[in-house]
Amino acid sequence: METKLTSAEKRALCAAARESIAASLGGRAADIPEAPPGCRQVAGAFVTLRARGALRGCIGRLRGAGPLMDTVTEMARAAAFEDPRFDPVQGGELGDIDIEITILGPFRKIDGAGEILIGRDGVYIAAAGRSGILLPQVATEYGWDAPTFLEHVCLKAGLPPGSWKAPGAQLYAFEGLVFGEKEA
Repeated sequence: METKLTSAEKRALCAAARESIAASLGGRAADIPEAPPGCRQVAGAFVTLRARGALRGCIGRLRGAGPLMDTVTEMARAAAFEDPRFDPVQGGELGDIDIEITILGPFRKIDGAGEILIGRDGVYIAAAGRSGILLPQVATEYGWDAPTFLEHVCLKAGLPPGSWKAPGAQLYAFEGLVFGEKEA
């Protein structure tokens, strides 16, 4: 994993993510302090919200379009208010929400399950005009092996199981730096 962050930088990203949600709930501009050096690098990131352990939102960007701090604050707001699977977060919920951030490492082309290390790698598929991604922690959370992980990324992309083996399917793995407010 090329992206390295100090504990202070991880804390700054988590605090900025929470502040961006709180500010949106309060109808005010977010008060984000100047980004520490590691938070200025460009990288893709996902923000996952959980309320009492249950998924409450998850949205991200595969590649960074600017400083990591900006990507994280934008994705936090999107996870809270734009994930189509959930109603927007309401003010009374914020205290029950745990924030987890996944910083994406470079994508590497792979040919199959033997090139995936569960617990380290996430997967991305593009095939038949569809694409899907699963973060590294998903396989661990569900106890999946690598072939099962690949079957589920196909389903996430709206593809039939086994599509990762189809000619023309593009399959990638990536490492993720995963942390939350409690670990930062």
